[in-house]
Amino acid sequence: MSRLHAHRWICLGIAVLLVSCASVPVGTTKGAIAVWDLDDLSPGDAGRPPMGEFLSARVIEVIKGWQGYDVVERERLLLALQELRLGSSGLADEATRLRLGRISGARLMVFGGYQAAGGTVRIDLRLVEVETGKVLKAAQRTSRAENPAEWLDIAGNAAGDLLP
Repeated sequence: MSRLHAHRWICLGIAVLLVSCASVPVGTTKGAIAVWDLDDLSPGDAGRPPMGEFLSARVIEVIKGWQGYDVVERERLLLALQELRLGSSGLADEATRLRLGRISGARLMVFGGYQAAGGTVRIDLRLVEVETGKVLKAAQRTSRAENPAEWLDIAGNAAGDLLP
């Protein structure tokens, strides 16, 4: 076998290996979505534990049910954060979060917050295109504040409203 012929077989083998290692076949995904913990926008200190991580977990659960979308895992976002050498204080800026989304491979991001006041909780979510920063959809839901389980329900319902 000639050297050129062997080289072609090696290149073909590498190409087959790379294609077989792809986690999602080309053209079957609509993109990856990253979800940030919801910010607590409640006035004062209500003495309850922070709910942002729990609420975002419910949003992620709903998004995982969307056909053709992948969820960027929190570990990838943290690696992107390390790559940019930013502390958690840098995450307050939405532009920084969008940069992290680009680095982690997300096409879309979900931002949001919750506010408990006067016996009511309100959850607001925004679906944002990472490349442009454009808000594609927004959703808002309210419920009674005294039952945190209802918070999870309305977070899931709001996430369902964001389906592109």
